[in-house]
Amino acid sequence: MPDESDEGADVDGSEEPREDAGEQPPEGHTGESPDSSRGREDTIETDGEGYVHDRPDSSTGDSEYPEPDPDDDIGGISTPPDDEEMPLADHIEEMILRLARVILVGSAATAIGLFWASEAIEFIWFNVFPGPVDEVPPPHVYHPLELWLSRIKVAALAGVLVALPMFVYECYAFMRPGLYPNERKYYISAVPMSLVLAAFGMFVSYILVLPILFRYFTYYSDASANIAYGLGNTFDMIITLTGFLAVVFQIPLFIMLAIMMGVTTRKWLADKRLYFWAAFLGLSFMFTLDPTGMAPIIVAIIMIVLFEGTLLVLKWVGRE
Repeated sequence: MPDESDEGADVDGSEEPREDAGEQPPEGHTGESPDSSRGREDTIETDGEGYVHDRPDSSTGDSEYPEPDPDDDIGGISTPPDDEEMPLADHIEEMILRLARVILVGSAATAIGLFWASEAIEFIWFNVFPGPVDEVPPPHVYHPLELWLSRIKVAALAGVLVALPMFVYECYAFMRPGLYPNERKYYISAVPMSLVLAAFGMFVSYILVLPILFRYFTYYSDASANIAYGLGNTFDMIITLTGFLAVVFQIPLFIMLAIMMGVTTRKWLADKRLYFWAAFLGLSFMFTLDPTGMAPIIVAIIMIVLFEGTLLVLKWVGRE
């Protein structure tokens, strides 16, 4: 039988050398056809920024593309300078402690205010009603606890006034690590302005709105009956209206902050003024306790005046 090794020999027994036996490929030749090389390039994996194999292995520690530090500013996204990662339980504990301080200060001021609550009730009563003192209708008490509840409400109002600055400070201290420097600047400037506007709103309520309102009540009903003002209900309306006007007078501050921080523009607010007027009227009827409708109308007018006055000032200073 012929040997399998002689399979490549000629029939006459002579054997020719194979071309690939002793010859080496030319220099620079990879042994692959151009088509196979092109196909290999088409299948190279990429990571979205370049070829995978064109960078040193990061596992060796010699990579010239080190991993970024998580605390660095990447892609224009930065964190506040004092921001720190804290567990949720620590945030809740800090918030409860700060709120407890505010409640403690407010409660202490309320307890102290009870000693002068009766004098405060008398002073407010004889100043919100129009006319001389001898013409002011006396308060009527319709249930046993009405006088004590009125004293507690007046003292609580004093406690709120005393605790308000501390509440604002504790809120700022709690949020400060998460605020950017420009946001801290706006907050610091807004806090005293907010307190001044709240005090001014209460002052306007005491010397202007409440006297107008009670003058209307008195002269409206005087022709038909002698009106008897209940102590509890009257002070409920006084406290509610005074507190609501303290919030209403924050409108200029809210508009200024929204425009300064780029949330809105003066032109957009001016174009949507009718919607704001309707919202002001709805809020006035929702939060003002007056069945005659006189108090909500007065409060809505004040809100519209504050809104339009702020827009006018912004236009005057050239803010669009």
